[in-house]
Amino acid sequence: MTERPVLKVETSTRDGGAIVVRPQGDIGYHEAPAFRAAIREAYDKKPTMLIADLSGVAYMATPGLATLVEALQIAKKTSVRLVLCGMNERVRAIFEIARLHTVFTIVNTVEDVAAK
Repeated sequence: MTERPVLKVETSTRDGGAIVVRPQGDIGYHEAPAFRAAIREAYDKKPTMLIADLSGVAYMATPGLATLVEALQIAKKTSVRLVLCGMNERVRAIFEIARLHTVFTIVNTVEDVAAK
């Protein structure tokens, strides 16, 4: 049985107190808990905004979507803006099929966040 690679999640802070969370790899059933933990840890730091840079994610399954929906719920409760960016066509299609593109703020790049 081959071992699945562990999801790497980098976080960084931008000027103004925004935190960028950058997962690297597919987000399936086994990887979603690490992604969820990174997002919760970022919210614990009380950012002014949370940016999920998905440019390093080739594929996202239902648990990844659920993690982001949970992040959106936390964002609404804490009045912290959540922005998603860097989606490839495959990940964006998953959001569109689930109609989640209508509830999230989605931009192309981290640099585009300031414009939204």
